[in-house]
Amino acid sequence: MADLQRCAWAGTDPLMIAYHDEEWGVPVHDDRVLFEFLLLEGAQAGLSWSTILRKREAYRKAYANFDPAKVARFDARRQARLLADPGIVRHAGKISWSVRNANAFLAVQREFGSFAAYLWGFVEGAPLLDRPRTVADVPARTALSDRVSTDLRKRGFGFVGSTICYAFLQAVGVVDDHVVTCFRAPPAQAAPPRRRKARS
Repeated sequence: MADLQRCAWAGTDPLMIAYHDEEWGVPVHDDRVLFEFLLLEGAQAGLSWSTILRKREAYRKAYANFDPAKVARFDARRQARLLADPGIVRHAGKISWSVRNANAFLAVQREFGSFAAYLWGFVEGAPLLDRPRTVADVPARTALSDRVSTDLRKRGFGFVGSTICYAFLQAVGVVDDHVVTCFRAPPAQAAPPRRRKARS
């Protein structure tokens, strides 16, 4: 698959290429996977995504396979163990907020039935297909990520600024930003859906 055209950010790193080819932009409706990406995107703040991918398995082990119900119960002792774990990003604020976010995530599940129902409600269940010409045309944030960020903050989440939220939306396929020349972009004849109104 080395001869395939990809989004330039995938580069030559096998982990990044696999992530680009198999995960980025694929719609996710599994709450465990959504929690995984929410946690990892928050951990990435200030770092490269390739760094997080290399730590992903360590995160999976440290965070109980990204089970939000288990993470929500991480006490001070468990958080101290995380802070000493060289396999993950050892940042006290990110670790503390990951536990708070797990509790906020569970609250969203109780209110909406699932986090997926809540998240996909922002786009009425349909991915937003953008077709940037180059990676330089991909925004760092949008009006949608601003709305999601604001709502998550109101619900008690942290490390969910608009830029982090946009990366999260891209990762879980709410937004598909594969460039027009990328083999992962839908066929040119497939008209992208109209922009959906955000949940009020």
